[in-house]
Amino acid sequence: MGTNPFIDSPPPPLPTKPYRLTIKNTGQVLLVDPAKLPKDDDGEDGSVLSSMLAAGIDIDHSCGGVCACSTCHVLVHQGLSTAPDPIDEEDDQLDFAPGVQDNSRLACQFVPDGSSDVVVEIPDWNRNQVSENH
Repeated sequence: MGTNPFIDSPPPPLPTKPYRLTIKNTGQVLLVDPAKLPKDDDGEDGSVLSSMLAAGIDIDHSCGGVCACSTCHVLVHQGLSTAPDPIDEEDDQLDFAPGVQDNSRLACQFVPDGSSDVVVEIPDWNRNQVSENH
C-alpha cells in the first residue's frame, strides 16, 4: 500500500468483528474477516476498497488508494456509522466527485469496525466497462 505524505492523521482502526459487505448494484456479498484482511492491496488496511479488490471487484482508484483523488467514491446505504467520520483530506477529495451525497465515502478510507453489515453502491459513472490494471 502506498501512503500519502500530506496526511498526518493516524489510520482508522481495523475491524474487530466479521461482517458482510454487500455491493448493492452487483449483488456481490463478501465476508470480511478481521483475521484475514488483505494487506497488499490499495487503500487503508481493512478498507472497503481493499476488501473489494481482494475479491476481484474492480473499482477505479486512480491514486492507488491514498486519498489523493475521488475515483473510488461509493455510496454507503448501510453501516455508515460503523467507521470513523471522514478525515479532512477525504472530505476535500469528495468535493471533486460527481454525485456526492450525505452517504458518500471514499472506499479507500472507509474502514468499517464490523459492528454491523455494510451495503455500498458503486455510482453508475464509476463502473468500468473495461478492466485496467492499476
